[in-house]
Amino acid sequence: MKLCGHRGVAALAPENTLAGLRAAHRLGLEWVEIDVQLSQDDEVVVIHDQTVNRCSNGRGQVRELAWPELARLDAGGWFGPAFAGEPIPRLTDYLALARQLDIRVNVELKVFPGDDAAQLSRWVSEVVNEQQTPAGTLLFSSFEPTCLAHLQLLAPAIARGLLVERLPRDWHAQLQRLGCTALHCNHKYLTQSQAKTIKAAGFSLHCYTVNEVARMHTLADWGVDMIFTDDPRGYS
Repeated sequence: MKLCGHRGVAALAPENTLAGLRAAHRLGLEWVEIDVQLSQDDEVVVIHDQTVNRCSNGRGQVRELAWPELARLDAGGWFGPAFAGEPIPRLTDYLALARQLDIRVNVELKVFPGDDAAQLSRWVSEVVNEQQTPAGTLLFSSFEPTCLAHLQLLAPAIARGLLVERLPRDWHAQLQRLGCTALHCNHKYLTQSQAKTIKAAGFSLHCYTVNEVARMHTLADWGVDMIFTDDPRGYS
C-alpha cells in the first residue's frame, strides 16, 4: 500500500505549500495530494479552502482575489514561525518542483457553489499540458463529476479518481462513465466487503484521511491501494 501525503504533509508543514512538498520528499514519499482552484484572474492556485482566512494572513475568497494579491500573502506563519513568509503556490510552480523531487501529485479540483467546473478543468489541463507533465506522475480527483468529465476530454492520458464521502449505490456506473481508474473515499465509512467489491471490479481504491497506524494496517489488509495521511511517520 502506498502512502500519499495529505495536502503535502499537513502535520509537519503548512498545507498545500512548497515547504510541505519538500517535507514529503525528506520523508521519502512517492505521492502527495493537493487542492487547486482559480483566482480572480484565472491562475490555478494551490489552496484548500474557499477563503484564504484559515491558512494565510489575508482575508477573502480565493476567487475574488487576483494572483498578485494572493502571491503577497504569508501562507506559512499561521503554522509556525519557521514557515513565516511561505507563499501560496501556483499549480505550475508546484508541479515543477514535484518533478525535480520525483514526487507524484494527486491534484484535487475544488468546486464551490457558483464556480465554473469547466473553466477550472480547462485551466488545470492547460497548466499540465504546458509543462508536458508525464501522465504517470499525475492523478486528477474531484468530488465534482463534471470536472472529471471535462478532464476526460481535455487530458485523457492523466488518470482520474472520483472522490466520495460514502460509497454511492451507482459507484460502478459513475466510474465507468467518467473513465476513472480509482475511487477515493472516506475510510471511516468503508467496509471490508465494499473494499473487496471495488477491487474485484478492477479499480484502484484510495482512502482519506488516515492518521492512525493500526487503521492503516487494517486498510492495507483489505486491499486498499493508497491512503492519504497528514503524518506518514510510524507506518511501515
